Amino acid sequence: MPGARDLTVELGGTTALSGVSVDLPRGQVTAVVGGDGAGKTTLLRALLGRVATSGGTVDVPPPERIGYEPSTSGVWPTLSVSENVEFVGSAYGLSGDRLRSRAATLLATAGIDDVPDRLGRDLSGGMRQKLGFCLAMLHSPDLLLLDEPSTGVDPVSRVELWRLVTAAARDGASVLMTTTYLDEAERAATVVALQEGRVLASGGPDDVVGTVPGTVSVGDDPPGGHRAWRRGRSFHSWTPDGEEPPGRPVVPDLEDTLIALTLARSEEPR
Repeated sequence: MPGARDLTVELGGTTALSGVSVDLPRGQVTAVVGGDGAGKTTLLRALLGRVATSGGTVDVPPPERIGYEPSTSGVWPTLSVSENVEFVGSAYGLSGDRLRSRAATLLATAGIDDVPDRLGRDLSGGMRQKLGFCLAMLHSPDLLLLDEPSTGVDPVSRVELWRLVTAAARDGASVLMTTTYLDEAERAATVVALQEGRVLASGGPDDVVGTVPGTVSVGDDPPGGHRAWRRGRSFHSWTPDGEEPPGRPVVPDLEDTLIALTLARSEEPR
């Protein structure tokens, strides 16, 4: 199975990843979440072989069987949609009817088949990200790596991008996407949460939620202390086992879960 085992990466004297393991089953979407500096992009780069690893193993298909969309979309700004397709297609050895047929299917599915002459720099953010996805999928890769493909994209385009992602998995690809949107992560088969280069939690969304120690509670008044956070008009808190929660205990969602797990880890003995 594609993935990484006990992966460690050192960058400039800093441990960017420490003992990270992730499985990437065919036909499934794996979502990697975490804040800035958590190691999400480093993990993708390690899977691509673009950073040296100092420990662990990486097991992925050969480069020609991997599709990659960077956070910048990978679209060439001075090339038109058609020229982007031709340029990237040629890099994968695609041309003629085979390239035209594959591109026509992808662009139509993405809803951008009606702007073949528009330059990459003139596309909207959502259209540019969808074109980047199509470019990464041109050669029907076995492994698809997407680095925050929906960041900064309008809500409608986010939904459309997710449909493309799930379609790629349904067609048999192993898909790994980093994302800052936890509602997207909740739709994935597996969630891997990173914090400071380490795995904070991993498993199906429901399984990850079930790993929270202590209690998450909700109240209308700020309870004070570093264990509380605001969501909308309410205040959520995490309380360790053996302590009285300041609010009404609730079943946490993924957002509450990751905050609670982060707080719990911060209180572990060093």
